[in-house]
Amino acid sequence: MQKNRHSMLTSLLLVSGSAFVFGFMIGQPGWTVAIAVFLWALYQIKQFNRLSEWLLDREEQSEPPESSGHWGEVFDELSRINRRQESREKLLRNVINRFQESTTALPDAIVIVDANNNLEWWNNSANRLLGLNDSSDRGKPVMNLLRDPRFIRYFKRQDYSDPITLPSPAHSDLQIQFQITPFGDGDRLLVARDVTRIRRLEQTRQDFVANASHELRTPLTVIRGYLETFLDQELPRPLVRGLGSMHQQTRRMENLVSDLLLLSRLEASHHISDEQPIQLHNMVQNILEGAEQLSQGRGGHQFVIELDDEHDLTGQEIELHSAFSNLVYNAVRYTPAGGRIRIRFWSDKDGGHFSVKDNGPGIESIHLPRLTERFYRVDESRSSASGGTGLGLAIVKHVLARHGGQLTIKSKVNKGSNFTCHFPAEAVIKKEVEVVDDEPLIIHQEQSDNGSSHPSL
Repeated sequence: MQKNRHSMLTSLLLVSGSAFVFGFMIGQPGWTVAIAVFLWALYQIKQFNRLSEWLLDREEQSEPPESSGHWGEVFDELSRINRRQESREKLLRNVINRFQESTTALPDAIVIVDANNNLEWWNNSANRLLGLNDSSDRGKPVMNLLRDPRFIRYFKRQDYSDPITLPSPAHSDLQIQFQITPFGDGDRLLVARDVTRIRRLEQTRQDFVANASHELRTPLTVIRGYLETFLDQELPRPLVRGLGSMHQQTRRMENLVSDLLLLSRLEASHHISDEQPIQLHNMVQNILEGAEQLSQGRGGHQFVIELDDEHDLTGQEIELHSAFSNLVYNAVRYTPAGGRIRIRFWSDKDGGHFSVKDNGPGIESIHLPRLTERFYRVDESRSSASGGTGLGLAIVKHVLARHGGQLTIKSKVNKGSNFTCHFPAEAVIKKEVEVVDDEPLIIHQEQSDNGSSHPSL
């Protein structure tokens, strides 16, 4: 453009100079220069009007007009810019067409929701899975079309780390998994996937495990009964050793069956049906008695109890007892004799927290993400010797999920492990103080004879 301005100035000077020389020759230099400049200005105005008309009618006339001189340079540059823009637009259209073709071919529903929560675009699968209509639903609020209260809560909470599975609004026999991903400036990408077949297979697996575990209960009970009867009699030492090992493995199988049945029941529902106030001090006291009995056969451990005296939890006591006892018993099993186990419950603005911390051998970080998987073993030999079933942490995970909580695990090799159950704030309640003979029943800490600390009445 700097070159073009210089060309215009040069053109003006040439026209003016030529007109001055010609006017001097005929004796009228002033008028000649004025007329020449006027004609030069008319030419510039004409070229400017041609440029304006082309800019206004670009859709009908793609190429700029032809000209010469400095205006020819301007029109040529505009022509090059125009061709580059058309090339970019063509490439962009191809990308958009490819995107639309690829998303149309997907079996999953893809929906774009704008910053105002309105439906902006979706593929053909969304019509089939979600019942959307291209002609009437575009631009409408997504929560007016997907009206399930569970989806509305999921959409509004802004935490989309985990997907949610709900019946399809278009076909009640289909199970749809919804996953939302924020992008852009407040926009969201909704992906809906048909997981009906996966859910049916999972239900078949759960039914099989539950039925098989239930059928194993009776024969195991019979075998254990006969073994206990034989062990009560005078028998040769090799036979006693063999029967004792059989009895131990039978008890282990019964524990495994019980855990499988409990896990199947927990998986059958993702929410608890009724909530009751739970006296955590009494529950921990009961768990501690079992932990101390387990500890006696392993050389003894030191127990430290720190419980919130003002708050309790609400939930299903049997399930929470199972979850907390699994964490405490695991700490006893894997902490060497004389080790320290700290059981703590506290509450804050984020909710309630129950933790079990030990100073045992710890766990390598590579194993931490998989600890809650069924039958996952960090060390097969050590786990078998401890007598665990491999289902304890899986039970803990499902119990917490049903109570709206989550489990966090922190561990370092040779530094110990810390398992913490986090509960939402609505699960924490003020402690109910029991009154006996008009005196409050106070729960406090006292030291046991073996040096361990636990709550007592």
